[in-house]
Amino acid sequence: MELRRNRGARALALVCVLGGVLLLVYPSDGALLRTIIAVGAIALGAVALVSAMRPFRFRIHSEGLSIRRPGLRREIRWDEVDALVLDEPPRRDGYAKPPRLLMVPVQGVPRELVTARHPLDGRAAVELLVLDQVREQPEQVSAALTRYAGDRFVDLLAVRRAAFEAPELTVGLRGYQMDRVDRLIRRGQDALMSGDTSARQAARGEIERATRAGLPIAQRGYNTFQTDTVLGALVAALADHKSTDRETAT
Repeated sequence: MELRRNRGARALALVCVLGGVLLLVYPSDGALLRTIIAVGAIALGAVALVSAMRPFRFRIHSEGLSIRRPGLRREIRWDEVDALVLDEPPRRDGYAKPPRLLMVPVQGVPRELVTARHPLDGRAAVELLVLDQVREQPEQVSAALTRYAGDRFVDLLAVRRAAFEAPELTVGLRGYQMDRVDRLIRRGQDALMSGDTSARQAARGEIERATRAGLPIAQRGYNTFQTDTVLGALVAALADHKSTDRETAT
């Protein structure tokens, strides 16, 4: 499977360059400020355009991965791969980050390109791809990796959704602090994925303590009623997931 580069960055870069040129061509009052803005837009667009024009290849096949992108040009055989993980970084200020593909190399493979950590066990990993760079959807990339990489590959996006799919929370004035809520939801999801009873108990206890104490309020945050409902459902899932705590104790 050959992944196709996303052309959105190139279009945005062209808009920046053309916008800057137009500001320079049509003078008006406040010429100095317009010139500064125009030159900045042109410089930013030019840098982005050069990056978008650089060679790109990401091919998933029976022998491994063929990668050619800025910062990484390698042919990676499957026997050099210990684990492949498709995951989404934690949200920041309520905004989701694009999924990324991480590789944990086998022992003995050079690790000079290590730039990340396995999201579950913390092993040193290489960031192979951020999925907003390509036109294919995460499900399509996951299907190709499942076919060719076999047991080396784990789609944590799908596993996390299957464990507990958190809805998009409404953002408004005077709501719960978003980073705090997102951390609690991710903590609960990871505990559910682990299948470990003690991890579920710890996550459930942390969420219950946080909600009893009162989640911090921010000027701009998540809707309090929706958040309370989602966290309540997450606590219930942590208590009832497969073997309950009562069953574990017997």
